[in-house]
Amino acid sequence: MSTTLTRGPARAPERSPAPDLARGFMLLLIAMANTTWYLWGREHAVGSGHPVDGSPLDRATDVVLIVAVDMRVYPMFAFLFGYGMVQLYSRQVTAGTSPARARRLLQARNLWLLAFGFVHAALLWMGDVLGAYGVAGLLLVWMFFRRADGTLLAWAGALLGLLAAGTAVTAVGAYAAARIPAAEAAPVPGSFVDPSISLTSYAASVPERLDQWVYTTLGQGIADLVVPMMILLAFWAARRRVLENPGDHLPLLRRVAATCVPLGLFGGLPNALDHVGVLGVPSHAEGFFLFVQMVTGFFGGLGYVALWGLAGHAVARRRGLAGSAVARRRADVPAAREPVARVRVSGIRPGGALAVDGLVAGALQAVGQRSLTCYLLQSVLCAPVLAAWGLGLGQHLSSFTMLLYAAAVWGLTVLFAAWQEDRDARGPAEILLRRLTYRS
Repeated sequence: MSTTLTRGPARAPERSPAPDLARGFMLLLIAMANTTWYLWGREHAVGSGHPVDGSPLDRATDVVLIVAVDMRVYPMFAFLFGYGMVQLYSRQVTAGTSPARARRLLQARNLWLLAFGFVHAALLWMGDVLGAYGVAGLLLVWMFFRRADGTLLAWAGALLGLLAAGTAVTAVGAYAAARIPAAEAAPVPGSFVDPSISLTSYAASVPERLDQWVYTTLGQGIADLVVPMMILLAFWAARRRVLENPGDHLPLLRRVAATCVPLGLFGGLPNALDHVGVLGVPSHAEGFFLFVQMVTGFFGGLGYVALWGLAGHAVARRRGLAGSAVARRRADVPAAREPVARVRVSGIRPGGALAVDGLVAGALQAVGQRSLTCYLLQSVLCAPVLAAWGLGLGQHLSSFTMLLYAAAVWGLTVLFAAWQEDRDARGPAEILLRRLTYRS
């Protein structure tokens, strides 16, 4: 039996715009969420990277991030990760690879993602999520990849029920703690800023980062239940090609967006108001609304995916209309006058996402197609500049100025991805992951 897999990655014409648009936008939210943890040298809220003080503009920034970004990004990431696994598997099986070999390919890829995450954490960023998704992928492909659709939905519902029950129990406990006089309450945990960011010695920061990475990998990948839930739902949605063919699923996408986005936003609002002192929760009961924010983050991430599914439908529809117009024009041109070769227009590669869908949608798709490279590039642009063991700029920024820095970092990755797209080049990290996976 041949040991060669029968096909490689998806080619540009095969890619639907929706998943790549979602990944490109998601990386902006990831930059916003991650950079707050680099605001070292000050007191932070419990369980949050946001400082407890700041100017009115800083406080408004914290509110926006807590409501719309915190604990909403990694569920979105998990859904797109699970969706991509089914896409990869389907391409392999359609091209002739046996289902068993295609699953082994997925598991090899998940193992390498775990390794990527370890190196990423050791070198730069303690909050790496590649390891968490690698672990979740290994477990869920083994347990659920061949299960029926009903089983996937039933387990996702059961996990959501467990998370909601745990949130309710925690909320009751937090309410009881809030009623205890401050003098009799247990000591308040210190504000959480990972020591690896505030250490001036790079060598000393490495074990601190890896210690936090192990906690994040196991906690976020499995224990908090959100990532497994989203991946199971992604398996179900990818089998129906919801994001590849959003036009066939518009009622579903509209219902999910209209329901889940408001749930996600309103679910984060109490924690945001508590953070800025509007609700007046006692200091020894800080984090009262943290679990509510987490469980509603599941809905927020799902709603964001649906929104970008609708955006992908709009881009694909515009692409189809443009293609029809070109076909009509060509029908009016005699064959003898048809150009022999396509001409490069305005320095943009013909046939690429930038030329086909325009600069904005094309650039977002370029980032999405190189999401692993752009994710790692964010850490390269942040950690050495912001951490104490580097230039230490994070100590001198505020919530608002850090938000501007995050947007600038994302903008640089967009420029890099657009340049790569115009050269018809894949991302370096994607190339390395593919070589390692297929060699395995």
